Amino acid sequence: MFYEGRKSRDSCLEVVYRMYWLCYHIHTYKKTQVALVHGISMGGGASFMVPMKFSVITEKTVFATPEASIGFHVDCGFSYILSHLPGHLGEYLALTGARRNGKELVVAGLATHFVPLERLPELEKRLISLNIGDENAVKATIEEFSLHVQLDEDSVLNKKEIKNECFSKDTVADIIKSFEMEASKDGNGWIGPILKGLKRSSPTGLKVTLRSIREGKKQTLAECLKKEFRLTMNILRTAISADVYEGIRALTIDKDNAPKWDPPALDQVDDEKINLVFQPFTKDLELRIPEQEDFRRDGKYENSVYAK
Repeated sequence: MFYEGRKSRDSCLEVVYRMYWLCYHIHTYKKTQVALVHGISMGGGASFMVPMKFSVITEKTVFATPEASIGFHVDCGFSYILSHLPGHLGEYLALTGARRNGKELVVAGLATHFVPLERLPELEKRLISLNIGDENAVKATIEEFSLHVQLDEDSVLNKKEIKNECFSKDTVADIIKSFEMEASKDGNGWIGPILKGLKRSSPTGLKVTLRSIREGKKQTLAECLKKEFRLTMNILRTAISADVYEGIRALTIDKDNAPKWDPPALDQVDDEKINLVFQPFTKDLELRIPEQEDFRRDGKYENSVYAK
């Protein structure tokens, strides 16, 4: 959809606006919500899992935020979610786009319960038969089916010291340099494939993503979503680069996995241009998110200047 609209200005504006507005409401929704996740849950799809009161995953669940690798940025509230993870796990997940399994999601706090896939249909039936939204009743039911999880020995979540050392650096270039040094040490063979993917990613996407995550540490959810809306629209408008369309082409259109980034290297990405995509819009053009929860539906797309 994004790729097909690349030659028409703001062809995807409405769906982006509605999606980020929806993300805010999922995060702040007061009724008990349950996500049953037994497959791929990445990027925007993961925004329907992580913020839920209860998110149930299985041994088949796969999570990632791979947007930087295609010249985009972590959005749908993930500049807020990832920036609030312990240590520098958020930067690691955002920049590498590394895939995590169900056990790791529970340990990292990105999901609440692990239930074997074979038991998921039965759990769903039980939840429906409750016919009640009481949080404690729902939790008790899920816990009847859930298992205690332990990380696999080789899980990257066990490599806290390395992640925190490397991904705490100030710049993407310094992060990569530090990660390279760790990769050269005995016992760190696991870094090689991840480092290769990191180096293959869009330099512009990486720089925008790191800054967004770092800003997210000091921003509210609403501030992060407003920022992400600006970033998305500026990126889709190719304000500083057309990398997002090249990334989509290489990954999903031609599937040659050989993107030609512009610019092709980190040291060629102008930091002044990065500043441009973070600049606030005029007030009427910003994403309008309700500032008081008593007026939750206020600010939706139909009431925006864009619809008019």
